[in-house]
Amino acid sequence: MKKFSLFLAFLFASFSSVFAQGEIEMATGLRSSGKIYVVVLVMLTIFFGVGLYLFSLDRKIKKLEDKKQS
Repeated sequence: MKKFSLFLAFLFASFSSVFAQGEIEMATGLRSSGKIYVVVLVMLTIFFGVGLYLFSLDRKIKKLEDKKQS
């Protein structure tokens, strides 16, 4: 457990240094032109689409498992 905790702490520390950068020119440009909202909308659409697909796939698998057991 101690090794796992140390691994998580190291992982968090390494990722925080990656994401703790200053201003990013591309993000600033997208934000100033209003295109960032399009990017966010596309990402949310993809995220919810994949989530719905996985949810429906899980339901289909459960139906097949129930059919196999009975």
